[in-house]
Amino acid sequence: MFARPKAAILLSLALTAIAVGLAGCGESGGTQSSHKPQVGIVTLHAGPVSLTTELPGRVDPYAISEVRPQVSGIILKRLFTEGSTVKAGQVLYQIDPRPYQATYNNAAAALAAAKAKADRYGKLVQDNAIAPQTYDDALAAYKQAAATAQSARIDLDYTTIKAPISGRIGISSVTQGALVTTNQAAALTTVQTLDPVYVDIVQSSTQLLALKQAITNGHVDARTPDQTDVSLRLEDGTLYPLKGKLQFTDVTVDPATGSVTLRAIFPNPNHLLLPGMYVRAELSEGTNPHAILAPQQGVTRDLRGEPNAYVLDAGNKIVERSLTIARAIGNQWLVTSGLKDGDRLVVEGTQKIRPGMEVEPVTVSLSGSDGGAKPANPKPDPQQKP
Repeated sequence: MFARPKAAILLSLALTAIAVGLAGCGESGGTQSSHKPQVGIVTLHAGPVSLTTELPGRVDPYAISEVRPQVSGIILKRLFTEGSTVKAGQVLYQIDPRPYQATYNNAAAALAAAKAKADRYGKLVQDNAIAPQTYDDALAAYKQAAATAQSARIDLDYTTIKAPISGRIGISSVTQGALVTTNQAAALTTVQTLDPVYVDIVQSSTQLLALKQAITNGHVDARTPDQTDVSLRLEDGTLYPLKGKLQFTDVTVDPATGSVTLRAIFPNPNHLLLPGMYVRAELSEGTNPHAILAPQQGVTRDLRGEPNAYVLDAGNKIVERSLTIARAIGNQWLVTSGLKDGDRLVVEGTQKIRPGMEVEPVTVSLSGSDGGAKPANPKPDPQQKP
């Protein structure tokens, strides 16, 4: 009655013993093989890297002039089309000249009379017919009349308002029949030179100091302003087709923003760039001749947020390095300390390693151009025939 259960128990014990034995053999075989974890690495190489930075900027006209009247009067004519291109010296407005013409005529007549009197007295004083003081008074009156006539002539000329510079003219704030006054606060119109244009770029003083320090230390080959090309990205994200040149850097830091202004000049033949337009400027700062670029996936952060990375020593053991990072360039970090030329940087498998662990390195191609990963030190396949 108990034969069957007893046989089943014996069979179960036998199967368990076989399984434990197989597991022991497997563990023994694993210990004997000493399997090392594989990690993906890339070998770093120092080389020249062009340094660029992208900064916000605003478009400003190359020249701007607010047109205001120099004399008071009634506007008789507006002689331009709003939004058109005008030339320097072109007539824009005509103020009623009649009162200024009459003033000038009176001044011219008084000048002629004073001149005739001074000439006559000049002859009399030579003959000692009059006192020298009388002649001096007549000569002074003549000079005064000449100055009055010249002033009247200037006021008469000011009734014709001309463009002070060449450029695009804006909206007129007055129409025919409007009364304008001398040097009024409101401009009649504005003329702006739009080819070329300036772009004022804002850079923090911290960035400027870091760049100057890098130049001083020899990490960056500096460029003079006239060698520095500037590219623009417009508000819609498109790239402006023409490049500009950096003109100068402001010598004063804005205390409110802690920034300095860089000014670049751009050709603008099609007037695509308009004053006040927001742009993003890409500036070339120079070249780092011995730059180390590390893939971003190979750099981690500790609990304090400091960057570090794992590299392999000559014995393929993991070494942890603390890094100093200057900036991001594409999908890589520009590392200024902590890595050097020839270092083998771990970029894959960092979760399963720790400092001092011996690993099997596998060279990976982050661009995928070689079709996948390749062992850094491949072992021959014993089953592969030569």
